[in-house]
Amino acid sequence: MKVAKKATWAVLGLGTAVAAMGGWLLRGRLKPGGVSFGLTRIILGTLDMLRPTMRR
Repeated sequence: MKVAKKATWAVLGLGTAVAAMGGWLLRGRLKPGGVSFGLTRIILGTLDMLRPTMRR
């Protein structure tokens, strides 16, 4: 597996962890921010995985 793919999976895992922990642990005005930050990481990781590569 290439380094870029490993980083993509790391971003997805980080986003999942942050979204889950933000939903359970944060309260008040911080909760939507934590969940949306985690969901943003998941979306960015998925888009990075689906990005076309340029071959030489």
